[in-house]
Amino acid sequence: MSNTHELLPTHDNLIRLVEARHTDPHSILGMHFDEKLSSIVVRVFDVEAQDVYILFDGKREQLEQIHEAGLFAIKFPNSKKHFTYQLEKIFDGNSVITEDSYCYMPGIGEMDVYLFNSGEHQRIYETMGAHLKNYDGVEGVLFTVWAPNAERVSVVGDFNNWNGTRNMMRLMGHSGIWELFIPRMSAGDVYKFEIRAMNGDVFCKLDPYALQTELRPNNAAIVSKGTDFTWSDEAWIEKRKTTEWLEAPVNMYEVHLASWQGPGLRSINHDGDDDSDFHNYREIAHALADYVCEMGYTHIELMPVSEHPLDISWGYQVTAYYSPTARHGTPEDFAYFVNHMHERGIGVVMDWVPAHFPKDAFALGRFDGTSLYEHADPKQGEHRDWGTYIFNFGRSEVRNFLIGNALYWIDKFHIDGLRVDAVASMLYLDYSKEEGDWIPNEHGGNENLEAISFMRRLNELSHELFPGSLMIAEESTAFPSVSRPAYLGGLGYTCKWNMGWMHDTLEYFQQDPVHRKYHHGTLTFALLYAHSENFVLPFSHDEVVHGKKSMLGKMPGDYWQQFANLRALYTYMLTHPGKSLLFMGSEFGQWTEWNCQKGLDWNVLEHEAHQKLSNLVKDINHFYKATPSLWEDDFRPEGFQWIDGGDYEQSVISFIRWDKKHENPVVVVLNLTPVVRENYCVGVPAGGKWREAINTDNECYYGSNVLNTGELHAQEGDHHGQPYYLDLNLAPLSGMIYTLD
Repeated sequence: MSNTHELLPTHDNLIRLVEARHTDPHSILGMHFDEKLSSIVVRVFDVEAQDVYILFDGKREQLEQIHEAGLFAIKFPNSKKHFTYQLEKIFDGNSVITEDSYCYMPGIGEMDVYLFNSGEHQRIYETMGAHLKNYDGVEGVLFTVWAPNAERVSVVGDFNNWNGTRNMMRLMGHSGIWELFIPRMSAGDVYKFEIRAMNGDVFCKLDPYALQTELRPNNAAIVSKGTDFTWSDEAWIEKRKTTEWLEAPVNMYEVHLASWQGPGLRSINHDGDDDSDFHNYREIAHALADYVCEMGYTHIELMPVSEHPLDISWGYQVTAYYSPTARHGTPEDFAYFVNHMHERGIGVVMDWVPAHFPKDAFALGRFDGTSLYEHADPKQGEHRDWGTYIFNFGRSEVRNFLIGNALYWIDKFHIDGLRVDAVASMLYLDYSKEEGDWIPNEHGGNENLEAISFMRRLNELSHELFPGSLMIAEESTAFPSVSRPAYLGGLGYTCKWNMGWMHDTLEYFQQDPVHRKYHHGTLTFALLYAHSENFVLPFSHDEVVHGKKSMLGKMPGDYWQQFANLRALYTYMLTHPGKSLLFMGSEFGQWTEWNCQKGLDWNVLEHEAHQKLSNLVKDINHFYKATPSLWEDDFRPEGFQWIDGGDYEQSVISFIRWDKKHENPVVVVLNLTPVVRENYCVGVPAGGKWREAINTDNECYYGSNVLNTGELHAQEGDHHGQPYYLDLNLAPLSGMIYTLD
């Protein structure tokens, strides 16, 4: 029997250990050589263990309890050599054998720490969080978390009875990173980090780098084996690397996975009770890919799939940035979804939300008891109207968290690009704030210089590391050069949503046709700035909610005219310079506003008008993909030419779309009143035979069938500044597309 007191650590270390507020429990626990005792000493701290034994070299020896709080120890006199051992702990007569967490060297390297603290770790998702590891044949999980202002951090879960005193972590110097290897933990184990703040508050937090999470309302992390998935999309990835998307067809279908519920899926209403309310990623993949291919879209854009606690938030209140929502399955299921889309030739863009995060107590907010991911001052750190926190883009570790997250989705899940939400709110310090409720930058201006720097670096890295990836900004202001390279002073995005075009176009089309001649400039104004940025033309989910009506519901006139207007609008969108995006349900004319808690109204396709609208969208999508003039030169003035943009009296516009070689012109004519205009002459750039490729008034699209059939011979004669012209009958409320045979 040893002298119990000689095995005790120093008084200060003992107090901090038993009070569970020690920053370096490894310095006390585990195996150490004690110079004063000339012995190897092993200490174990477990407040729930009744007895502890050490197993080594075929032997089993009991440790003494040297403190009533649960500190056990044993010494091996006259021994200096460390040896391998296991611990056997007795709980209520049950024996548990495991290796000792406190006998392992740090699992995170100095370079990882340095790169993270400097904000430049490009694969931080492989370092932080929970990762399966094998140390000298021992399987377990290495946990790391950034909490620089915590007094103590522990890993808790079912494996240790959610007791924060049993698996306390080690603080790595001044890095703010805590780490601990726990042997025999495995994929599927549930965990959180228990944090003791400097003021003594103790609370649990979800791992910011959690790769998998529980299904709400539970909110713990799950140890993940990562994207343990065998990919088969190599051909797509190689094609993506060499595709210049600005000169390729991009026509996106925006999808909310829970409420799409299209052909091939049964309809579900989401009451939030359990996961049976949601289809699995794999189920959705097959049904959605079939539909997208049939309809002729090039990409899907997913509303946020990162984990979020509230179904009706649409996913924009993210609590687990690295975890696909458990509502639809596992990370492997989501990988299957993306892989299947790629196998079918469909790109996948994902909504990403770096502008703000919710205040849920279990997530990022006040993570270590202080404002860690957010600014402390609410004038900088809060969106009061959204009830959310704003990321502190000036803090290196926060930048690394976000940039790493963007790269993670592209790297590990083969996502083809990100639509970055609420960019305007990141650009401006006074965004949606009252006078006196924001703090100017160091130059006295309202630009968020740190956020601008963050976005530039993000876009540089995404394009450098993943050629062909799309970075798309939802940006609604006149901030210059959003889609210009960072080295030219831009933000570096691939494209920017054209919110001005969207607002103006919808304002025009919602006018009664009799009044449209007074609003003609609203329709044509966007062409004055169409080539100032690489624009995406969006009719997104935001336009079909909150009393704005559905796309069909916005259209004026009687039943027939509403469909005719919508057909003309979609023709205008797909022939206008820029890439396109349309929210699900709009393609077949859903009457009601979108409701995220139930499926789309697919039953309306039983009615002729809706089915024929869907046919028009399908035909024009496929025509778009097959016609380089509509996408090859979107972002140079040379790709667009007005024929006549000024016929406001008759509410007619006409223009040419050119391919890069100027060899295959496409002529577009829109007649935006419910009046047939006979013998309307439209100038064209070439003689010969022309063909009416699309006429939205065709009866197959539920039109009145005012067509220009057969071969159309261009007549020589100056018209609209063109050397030839076509004599056409313009159908009412229609879009017409002509190609040169």
